[in-house]
Amino acid sequence: MPDARPLTPLMLFAAGLGTRMRPLTDSRPKPLIEVGGQTLLDRALDLARAGGAGPVVVNTHYLGQMIADHLSGQDVAISDEADLILETGGGLRKALPLLGQGPVLTLNPDVIWRGANPVAALRAAWDPARMDALLMLVPLAQTRGRVGAGDFSIGDDDRISRKGDLVYGGVQMLNPDRLAELTDQVFSLNLLWDRLIPEGRAFGLIHPGAWCDLGRPETIPLAEAMLNGG
Repeated sequence: MPDARPLTPLMLFAAGLGTRMRPLTDSRPKPLIEVGGQTLLDRALDLARAGGAGPVVVNTHYLGQMIADHLSGQDVAISDEADLILETGGGLRKALPLLGQGPVLTLNPDVIWRGANPVAALRAAWDPARMDALLMLVPLAQTRGRVGAGDFSIGDDDRISRKGDLVYGGVQMLNPDRLAELTDQVFSLNLLWDRLIPEGRAFGLIHPGAWCDLGRPETIPLAEAMLNGG
């Protein structure tokens, strides 16, 4: 049965320098790297749209004109950070006039998902009465390409806390009104999470499928194998 709910605005983070992906990013931004015959940017847009996201805003900085050209003719707005890269928090706050009112989704394009659509799952589970953030988490054992430990734990009430064997998967739903409490121009959304967690306003969902972090060139074969069912 079709989802009758209104679409949820989504911010797709594409402004990063992609330094860990060098030399592939010497001549193109990381979101335009291809995995399995499709760019990371296009995969992320397909995931977002299939999950009920819209409108979509993409921020740009490094080789941003290449991303703008790639998106030409699509129903995607550009938030240009050519003068100063603002990190995730600052970038989201700058893009809010393009995203509109109400809760927003944010999505990192440099990961590959297999299984249930995480964007759709977040929209279905969002409860604004209890939540100001809802993060999609992946058990460390289900990740590929991940370097290091997990990020979070999740309680019986689905509230999250720092440290544990759950990895932030790169997609979340947020109440952007809380960004007004942070005064820095350049800041990570980690700062917002650190406010919401002790208030009990940050929650998590666990992704039931597979997930691959496209952080380094050697992770591309891992992602392609996962996409092929390996």
